[in-house]
Amino acid sequence: MKKRLLSALCAVMLLVCAVPMASAQSGDDTRMADALTVLHILAEEPDRDLTAPATRAQAAVLLVRLSGGEKHPDTDGWFAGFRDVPEWARTAVNYAARRGWVSGVSNVSFAPNGALNADAWCAMLLRMLGYTEKAGDFEISDAAAFAWRIGVTERQLTGTLNCGDLYESMYDALDFPYKGTETTVLARLIDSGVCTASAANALGLLNREYTARQIADRYLSAGFQMEIYETEEQVHDEVVASNASGFFITADGLAVTNYHSIEDAIKADIVLLNGERYGVERVLYYDTAIDIAVIKVSKTAENTRRTTSAFNHLELVGTADIRPGDSVYAIGNPLGLGLAISSGIIASAAHELERYALPCVVNSADISRGSSGGALLNTHGQVIAVTSGAYTYGNNMYLAVPVNPVMTAVLTGPGWTLEEVKAIETAKKAD
Repeated sequence: MKKRLLSALCAVMLLVCAVPMASAQSGDDTRMADALTVLHILAEEPDRDLTAPATRAQAAVLLVRLSGGEKHPDTDGWFAGFRDVPEWARTAVNYAARRGWVSGVSNVSFAPNGALNADAWCAMLLRMLGYTEKAGDFEISDAAAFAWRIGVTERQLTGTLNCGDLYESMYDALDFPYKGTETTVLARLIDSGVCTASAANALGLLNREYTARQIADRYLSAGFQMEIYETEEQVHDEVVASNASGFFITADGLAVTNYHSIEDAIKADIVLLNGERYGVERVLYYDTAIDIAVIKVSKTAENTRRTTSAFNHLELVGTADIRPGDSVYAIGNPLGLGLAISSGIIASAAHELERYALPCVVNSADISRGSSGGALLNTHGQVIAVTSGAYTYGNNMYLAVPVNPVMTAVLTGPGWTLEEVKAIETAKKAD
């Protein structure tokens, strides 16, 4: 679905529709702190002050608890101490430092009551998860942005943190897997005996179903805007021919969009929720009959020249288990105005149309021009289909093509450039 717009008009509309980064709403941090207490990560504190500044000592202790380390003999029973700062802080920092989580800090120089800033905390959290500066995963000055980009935190933390911020980010991380594994932080806590599966299930943390706001917080950063250029003149003049949508399916930059979004492109850029811009390098798979394409996105941001080691991404499950009446969420770039989310239900799970080789999902989650290539998610945050079109004269009759073919496609070949895809398909039409 393409929308040709004057670049000046685009700029004005984008400015009008810009919104600040999300923050925790009132009551969220209390709910998250209560959940962490039930999971035995936080100690019971009836008079807990969530607005109090977070300290480095708290960060060290809670990081070790989040890792399951309080069950480890090296921690030497510091778990119960939360008031007598020097002793438990020393033990926690030693444990974390030996594992490289608190880099460059010893129990001699560690200032337990020092303020905790977002980048320092996120760097510690990322190291616990297996990401390191040495591997080129992130820089300390960019740690909070990186943690948000890959989905560890549901919002980008900034500045000095309070206790509520600290607890919220720990809660967010429960769903996140350790680097290179499918084992989540919560799964390891259960396996290590810190908490029980029944307690996690009672909190709704196993097989989680998300609200629209939770989907937006956790997964909007896995989607992106796509800007298409169709001629060398447009590339030179930086005039966008059309807008579309897409979403990442792997941490290393594989992403899905509609074929019709890129069919005339010679160049395409993707723009993340935080404004970072990356180029499309290759097309690894496409099918004109089902209107799906898999693209490879560069890891070097064009507007910052920073290289990322990972992107937030979505899991594909396809349409096998969907039914009419199921709730769904659409993530995309309506009218080229930026990433947005809408909600609806499935009207038809398998609607036949001549235009598509596979039955489409008809649903009521609003999309507009520019939403083509976006993700249609179930309530677990998994992709069932790719948003593709709508009935012009219908009411809330939006079409999405099943993502199933991507789940079995071979994505390891060299692929093609956008120009090569355009030339191949143009030649086919000429024949």
